[in-house]
Amino acid sequence: MIKSMTGFASVTREHESATVGVTARSVNHRYLDTQLRLPSMMADQETALRGRVQKWVARGRVELAVTVRSTRPAEVDVTLNESLVEALSAAVAGAEQRGLTSGGLGSSDLLRFPHAVIVRDRDTDEVTQASIKQAAAEAVDDALRELDTMRTREGTYLHEDLESKRAAVAALVEKLEAAAESGRAGLIERLTARVEELREQLQVEPSVIAQEVVRFAARSDVNEELTRLRGHLTHWTALSDSGEPCGRKLDFLLQEMNREINTLGAKVEGPDVSELIVGAKAELEKLREQVANVE
Repeated sequence: MIKSMTGFASVTREHESATVGVTARSVNHRYLDTQLRLPSMMADQETALRGRVQKWVARGRVELAVTVRSTRPAEVDVTLNESLVEALSAAVAGAEQRGLTSGGLGSSDLLRFPHAVIVRDRDTDEVTQASIKQAAAEAVDDALRELDTMRTREGTYLHEDLESKRAAVAALVEKLEAAAESGRAGLIERLTARVEELREQLQVEPSVIAQEVVRFAARSDVNEELTRLRGHLTHWTALSDSGEPCGRKLDFLLQEMNREINTLGAKVEGPDVSELIVGAKAELEKLREQVANVE
């Protein structure tokens, strides 16, 4: 089964004390590359979340973002920096004694001094944090499941397109075989005719000449290349219909098929061969562009 490497999913889950949001986005990449954006309270979950991604995705760049927004009024702790307040009070008292100021140091004055009054957000208790983390993990699983569904759906379209192009290459291989056979027969005919013209001048046994003609013609034999090409095309179908990720293997097969096509172009004789070779290379390039999207 072919899967695309591109997809997107977004999931929101309501917790009794927070709203958890997860977005998962994947694009093409040679290997699996996981990028995480997590709130500070989930920093210790990074390894576990990477493992969750690996269960669903084998190849591609995956960006996974988790947000946690509290739905309860913020709870804070307020503390007084007593040492600073004592120092300020002593300074104000000294200024009053010297007649520099009056009125003393009031509560409103303290609020205007940085660090005199310290306000901190109260940490969520461990039980609530654990519950939120569990809700986030379940939301991540749901998002990855939706991402996989989209990648699978896109993979169905990819499979249909790739199969049509594979069939086009297979048809060109059959035409190349016919062109190769015709070109080889024509080559033997031309060589034989030329040898007949020069027979009296060569002073060589006819059997020796015949052997050389056959040996020369054998250089244009492409049965091995055609057999390997058909084998690659059959292997392609087996890979694309299997349940395993096959993008990198298909890319390797394309390299091998391109090599065989180049060899055919160098060995096959005939007027229509160049057009067939160009057509085959064009179809292989279309396959290569699409395989870049396959997991």
